[in-house]
Amino acid sequence: MIKNCHVLTIMNIRHLTLLCLLTLGTALRAQVGEQRYNLALGVNGGINMNKVSFVPKVNQKNLMGINAGLTARYISEKYFGMICGAQLELNFSQRGWDEYYEDYPDVHYTRTMNYVEVPLLAHLAFGKESGFQVFLNLGPQVGFLLGDSRKASGDMEGMLNESLYVETEQHDKAIDNKFDYGITGGLGVELHTKLGHFLVEGRYYFGLADIFASSKKDYFDRSANGSIIVKATYLFDLTK
Repeated sequence: MIKNCHVLTIMNIRHLTLLCLLTLGTALRAQVGEQRYNLALGVNGGINMNKVSFVPKVNQKNLMGINAGLTARYISEKYFGMICGAQLELNFSQRGWDEYYEDYPDVHYTRTMNYVEVPLLAHLAFGKESGFQVFLNLGPQVGFLLGDSRKASGDMEGMLNESLYVETEQHDKAIDNKFDYGITGGLGVELHTKLGHFLVEGRYYFGLADIFASSKKDYFDRSANGSIIVKATYLFDLTK
């Protein structure tokens, strides 16, 4: 199996850097449209539905986890009908995977990984500034692993003795790369009221980094995080 990990890593870093520049550029183009100076702070909370993209493949179901933290958003302009800004978050996020054994439904193995993550997002919205809006958030995200835990149940040993086709290399393997990075984005709706801003959003996180080492001598070619995120956010204005 041929591995091009070094080349892929360089490409991923270049893509992430380009996305950072595009995110910041979108948020800072205030001279083009009608200027706004709306800074809002608040809290967010929701759930992750996680898998890890393994090569060789590991059969999985979605692992549920917490995603919650703080949100800061700055709206810089209105350009025609589009409201433009930037959003920064500091979140606690549970990722990982839940292995699925079709012929052994009573056997389970889960790995939960706790991260501090920081998404930097371009925020683009359409609708009334004092009412209902639909928005898009898109940008890079970085994270740092705080720790992980493993849980196994059922007759794992008996299953492994009977089956030759269950992948177990990842079970006792320590996480090699604590630093994670990738791209996240999604769609949501926002309601502006006198009490603040109420948002509901769905996102997808696509990891570009591998949690396990992936050089030519290592077992896995790829082991990157992927998450579907559903969350609600409450923001209150500091400036308008």
